[in-house]
Amino acid sequence: MMLSPIEEGFYYDFEVPEPFSPEDLEKIEARMGEIVAEKAPFTREEVNHDEILKLYQERGETYKVDLLENTISDETVSIYTQSRFRDLCRGPHIPHTGFVKAFKLTSSSGAYWRGDERNTMLQRIYGVSYPKRGMLDKYLGRMEEAKKRDHRILGKQLELIAISDEIGPGLILWLPKGARVRNEIENFWREEHLKAGYELVYSPHVARLGLWEKSGHTEFYRESMFPEMKIDNNSYQLKPMNCPFHMAMYRTKRRSYRDLPLRWAELGTVYRYERPGVLHGLMRVRGFTQDDAHHFVEPDKIDEELDWLISFCLHILKSFGFTEFEVSLSTRPEKKIGADADWESAEKGLRKALQKAEIDFTVDEGGGAFYGPKIDIIIKDALGRRWQCSTIQFDFSLPERFDLSYVDSSGELKRPLMIHRALLGSIERFFGVLLENFAGDFPLWLAPIQARILPITDELNTYAGEVMTALKKVGIRVETDTRSEKIGHKIREAELMKIPYMLIIGGRERDSGAVSVRRRGEGDLGAMGLNDLITRLETEIKSKALSPKKQPK
Repeated sequence: MMLSPIEEGFYYDFEVPEPFSPEDLEKIEARMGEIVAEKAPFTREEVNHDEILKLYQERGETYKVDLLENTISDETVSIYTQSRFRDLCRGPHIPHTGFVKAFKLTSSSGAYWRGDERNTMLQRIYGVSYPKRGMLDKYLGRMEEAKKRDHRILGKQLELIAISDEIGPGLILWLPKGARVRNEIENFWREEHLKAGYELVYSPHVARLGLWEKSGHTEFYRESMFPEMKIDNNSYQLKPMNCPFHMAMYRTKRRSYRDLPLRWAELGTVYRYERPGVLHGLMRVRGFTQDDAHHFVEPDKIDEELDWLISFCLHILKSFGFTEFEVSLSTRPEKKIGADADWESAEKGLRKALQKAEIDFTVDEGGGAFYGPKIDIIIKDALGRRWQCSTIQFDFSLPERFDLSYVDSSGELKRPLMIHRALLGSIERFFGVLLENFAGDFPLWLAPIQARILPITDELNTYAGEVMTALKKVGIRVETDTRSEKIGHKIREAELMKIPYMLIIGGRERDSGAVSVRRRGEGDLGAMGLNDLITRLETEIKSKALSPKKQPK
């Protein structure tokens, strides 16, 4: 194999009889230190493709042979030599090994060759290297913090989600507390979409195979689809996307230019066959809910629709606390469908909308899908990690395949332009990103339990029940810890469960009809009457404040 660079670091795959242990990584690191001390130069040479292929065939280097036969097609390939090590590599390289001042092998794991479980399971070693020790220390600090924020650990610790072998890999069980957070996300999503002029739709989870043949999914997307099912002598398919259903909805009646733009949005659960090696908690699953939308627009109204749509996307993302974005515009690829004039118009519209919104963006020339150009919006979380969320994408294929039309102002049939739009990406993945971004310490409006009542003694449980009833009556998510434990223990457990408000009840509070309030992140706030507490909680929830002291702009 070849050393493979990734966004932050590198990896190398090995075929070995046993997985690498932490002790193995330590030994490899020690040897790396010796090689760095040698200051061995890297030398590059260009060799004939067929000659080096023959050499690796003779040596039995099956993986390098595979790369040369199926991936690397240039007449010549570059080889780098350092000390006694010689390997395929595109380069460029540093002058010699002494330039590596700080490095760390971070982990090892199994990895199927080419990501296909039908191939051999290899052992992959990940690592990082930096020109300065301080840069490595900063990276390791970030990684340590990332471990603490791992959504799989927090999801279990905070009783939010579960993944069960009995159910199957890549399929999420939403526990009551996780379901509450999800419900708040979805409620906010629905409210904002309805206010913005969207109409919400629902579609089935399966459809006859003919729908997917018509949409092109069986032709272009078959490997990511579950096997078809036979029902009443007909073939049916679990949906991998919502789009074809929205096409069918559009065709239920004749549309007029007066109906456009149509903005249809759906929280639609889809099913995709992801290979076992890539499944990862909430971030890569087999069943997930897309926050999908499709806009059907008159061609001459596309500019104003894009202006509006970009603004709406950023508004939703900012509402969840994300303020740093990376945006890219992907243009027409070599293999495409649709007229060049349509592509030029669509790309021009996307570019113009980004410029009008004063958004910095990069251009990925030829990076668009075969059916249309797109804008991708990447968010940065609290650790500076990048997550792909929103996509705004033209589609010249589906309106054509489903023969969509509308009657224009002169009575002629015209083809509408269609925009795909995923905003959060998927509820599962976005929930995982939120969980890690907030380290499980959700803002009050999202917190699964917003307040926990902590009576100091059992005799105060009756009053605690009255307080809980009063809070539940106004919609506060509250619970009471009636265990016969010391109050310090109850507070510590509430802190570990990251509950925003702890309401402590002693005899004085009961007698005065009050509670002693402790706010996570602020500490003790003193005694409050129930009405004052409810006003405070409702105000904070309504404001969608991201933390006790920071209001969203």
